[in-house]
Amino acid sequence: MKRSTALLFAVALAATPALAAGPTTDLAKVEGGHFVVDKNHAKIIFSTTHFGFSTYYGLFTDFDAKLDFDPKMPTASKLAVTVRMNGIDTTNPKLDNHLKSAEFFDVAHYPTATFKSTKIEVTGPTTGRITGELTLHGVTKPVVLDTTFNGGGINPMTKAYVVGFNATGVVKRSEFGISTYVPVVGDDVKLTISGEFDRVP
Repeated sequence: MKRSTALLFAVALAATPALAAGPTTDLAKVEGGHFVVDKNHAKIIFSTTHFGFSTYYGLFTDFDAKLDFDPKMPTASKLAVTVRMNGIDTTNPKLDNHLKSAEFFDVAHYPTATFKSTKIEVTGPTTGRITGELTLHGVTKPVVLDTTFNGGGINPMTKAYVVGFNATGVVKRSEFGISTYVPVVGDDVKLTISGEFDRVP
């Protein structure tokens, strides 16, 4: 066996127990604290209907999020997210520029969107509902995220303590003053979110 191959095999073998253990969703065993999103392992996907023919998808790629997580009392946790709207990516540069224009998000005047939690409800052993104030396009409205807790544990590669979540929500864009092409291009915009959060001191 070549030395490089043997080294890779040894690393993989050493990581196997940690990988096999995986995260736990047992809140009695989960550790809390202050966390920041790992942007390499997080996605904010948006989608809406396009003339009734298809569902169109895009990403908000430039964002930060902070989480104060209390597994003993999840309802006391706090989440704050900032999205820099210039990071819109639909894989179509022409459409990206149109979405950034005054007809849609008007990024020149409203460069960021923010979400700050105001209430967290526990709806099941691994599910919850996060209500927060979304400020978008200069308008602030409540938005609800239905959330699933994927678990907490040590990342076997980075050794950081990590908690992970998935969430979905719907934003009615006309309520935020973004009504171009409604209703032929959907008013309801679905958010599909997944993220890992690393604990920091």
